[in-house]
Amino acid sequence: MKDPIYLDYAATTPVDPRVAEKMSRCLMVQGNFGNPASRSHIYGWRAEEAVEQARVQVADVLQADPREIIWTSGATESDNLAIKGAAYRAAKKHLITSAVEHKAVLDTCAFLESEGFEVTYLQPDAHGRIEADQVAAAIREDTLLVSIMHVNNELGTINDVAAVGEVCENKNVIFHVDAAQSFGKLEINVKAMQIDLLSISAHKLYGPKGMGALYVRREPPVKLHPLIHGGGHEMGMRSGTLATHQIVGLGEAAALMQAHMHEEQARFSSLRQRMLAHLQQIPDTFINSHPEHNLPSILNVGFAGVDGETLLLALDDLAVSSGSACTSASVEPSFVLRAIGVPDDVAHASIRLSVGRFTAASDVDDAGERIAAVVGRLRAP
Repeated sequence: MKDPIYLDYAATTPVDPRVAEKMSRCLMVQGNFGNPASRSHIYGWRAEEAVEQARVQVADVLQADPREIIWTSGATESDNLAIKGAAYRAAKKHLITSAVEHKAVLDTCAFLESEGFEVTYLQPDAHGRIEADQVAAAIREDTLLVSIMHVNNELGTINDVAAVGEVCENKNVIFHVDAAQSFGKLEINVKAMQIDLLSISAHKLYGPKGMGALYVRREPPVKLHPLIHGGGHEMGMRSGTLATHQIVGLGEAAALMQAHMHEEQARFSSLRQRMLAHLQQIPDTFINSHPEHNLPSILNVGFAGVDGETLLLALDDLAVSSGSACTSASVEPSFVLRAIGVPDDVAHASIRLSVGRFTAASDVDDAGERIAAVVGRLRAP
């Protein structure tokens, strides 16, 4: 049986063979298998060198100091460490985020609400974008932190984090950015954008699952209380034996993203236009993603007059998503689409199409034709 066409790169990416090859060298007895914290012999020295080289590779993408990169298990842990770590015993008890953040941020904020914090949830525009003036208007004397994602994972809508960063800097408020969908895909300069904390996930950029990083500004320092204790690894912010092979994988994936960023985004823009050409031939089709401020690899589209569950079942030869992979088990419409005002019937019948490094133009053509045929059949009397 032929595998479905994979159009769910926003959920996860396959590991690039070049990344897998580098990782494999850190697994077996003939390779670089040592514990990076073992500083009494060459096996540990070699592993530590590999870890620090990866730290440089990730920092380069952010134009940051390598000492500002803290290894984690992924963007979910990074989000938790950033927000809970900053909030621990803080005098200020007010947080600001948006109603369309990833659940890793929203659920963390909800937890802190149960601990006595107050959270302001900003409402996005009709395409999921948060504006800097909304953040400015919401900041109070007791505001500790603002958390706004760079790119929305369901819509692909891009927020102007540099403008938000300027607002936070002027108000002396910590600024956290979830960059799981934008790292290596958009230019990021953490200093110029005045970002204090930034979350990264390896499996969104052709690296391994279970690996991520948190950028933590060094000057002036952002103080975080650790979530995990034991050993004082990662400058005391995240204890635990470092997984050399995972870290090397993230480093190599980051370097490849940086090297091919502009050519890949140009190709994804072409694929996006190709897909839109197919979808716009289908009557009563709604593009939920932002028409201008969008990551070209993510497209969210809804179809009026179609049952959403039936649509997904009928598209069994396409691997697409009805929303975030973390919430796709829910039978409710996407909370992101609801937040931007999409009617429930269209939200139920909306899908996210996301292309990536291994998507061919023929895949997009086949998918576009298949979607048109299925939607037409389901609407037939």
